[in-house]
Amino acid sequence: MKLKALTAVLATLTFAPAFAQTYNVEPNHTYPSFEAGHLGISVWRGKFAKTSGSVTLDRAGKSGTVDIVIDASSIDFGHAKMEEHARKGDFFNVEFFPKITYKGKITKWNGDAPAAVEGEMTLLDVTKPLNLTINSFKCITHPLFKKEVCGADASGGFKRSDFGMKYGLPLHGDDVKVAIQIEAIRAD
Repeated sequence: MKLKALTAVLATLTFAPAFAQTYNVEPNHTYPSFEAGHLGISVWRGKFAKTSGSVTLDRAGKSGTVDIVIDASSIDFGHAKMEEHARKGDFFNVEFFPKITYKGKITKWNGDAPAAVEGEMTLLDVTKPLNLTINSFKCITHPLFKKEVCGADASGGFKRSDFGMKYGLPLHGDDVKVAIQIEAIRAD
């Protein structure tokens, strides 16, 4: 009888689904940034100041998702005239396309740390693949929040013309490098 009970418990443990944890993006510590060539002589860099979304992680099951929304009007070059131009129809056209979205699945792990995301970005109502490499990842119990907070640095790239953003080509670079710093707080 004890053997049957032990076998039943072990079977339950063996086939019990792993549970994913949800982490909400902490907007004050999350900044998608980008860079692209300018006239072939320098590089323009900018970031977005308003980001929301969530990340799910199932470390035991080696799976997870990323769901991010960026407020396109929050573009920040540190130069007001450039920001104003970037918000208009030549670039982000925020009046008609106020959001940039990214949805992806974690596809590669390094131990219990995610290492790569395969996903899609929607920009100017065009959706295209955008894969990210996670260069660093770490979770801690945050001293102020008293909750687990995970942070990551990710990178990737795309051609802006693939999304219909063709203003200034070829003088202004088509290849855009993306660097994302993100922190997310474990949901209750």
